[in-house]
Formats: sequence, structure tokens, C-alpha cells
Amino acid sequence: MARDRLTKIMFMCRQAPYGSVYAYEGLEVMLIFAAYEQEYAAAFVDDGVFDLKKDKDSSGIGMKEFSTTYRVMEDYGIEKVYVDGQSMKDRGLTPDDLMIPVEVVDRDTIAKVMAEQDVVLPF
Repeated sequence: MARDRLTKIMFMCRQAPYGSVYAYEGLEVMLIFAAYEQEYAAAFVDDGVFDLKKDKDSSGIGMKEFSTTYRVMEDYGIEKVYVDGQSMKDRGLTPDDLMIPVEVVDRDTIAKVMAEQDVVLPF
């Protein structure tokens, strides 16, 4: 049976970049999935907005800084990147603090986009 359309897959990033494996594992899964031609989106909410913050220094916790890898998402076909504006505001961030261009939206918009997906993978 032939497919009529690509599968819509959204990665929901809610965890801070350090303190757990969720952000790192989520980034790895995004890039592995992106090897397959589908329609991808990513949303960063809650502490997940810190994943995209530029100029992080993880040397004090003895971990390699991996977040700069988010810069290749567009090259891998993950072109729709949403960030919850309230999460950014609550954490003192602005779009200028982020390492990649994003679409800043409200939670209702993120919920609407999520509802349009075939699969949502939380990290």
C-alpha cells in the first residue's frame, strides 16, 4: 500500500539540558529520526527552553556541552521549531538568548500543533 503523505512527528522538549538524560537523548532521537523523510516539528516548553539557550557553560558539572548540536536541526529537516513564550518569559529569556531562530508561540498554539501530529514524542 502506497503512502499518501508523510507522517507528522513532533518532539516535545520539556526538560533542562542538564540534570537528566532527557534533553540529550531527545536531541539524539530527533537527529536519528530525521534520517527518514517525514514531516518534523519540535516544541520547547517549561525548562526545555533552556536547551536552546546560547553560551551555556557546562564545565562546572563535568559534562560536555552538547546543545550547540541543536543548530543542525534545520539541516536535518526539522524546520518547524516552536518555543512557548510564557516559558521563556518565566525564565528570563528572550528570542535573542536562543541559538537558533524559532517561532515564539503561546501554549494554545502548541496544543493546536500537537493535535495535528500523528506522533508526539516527549522528552
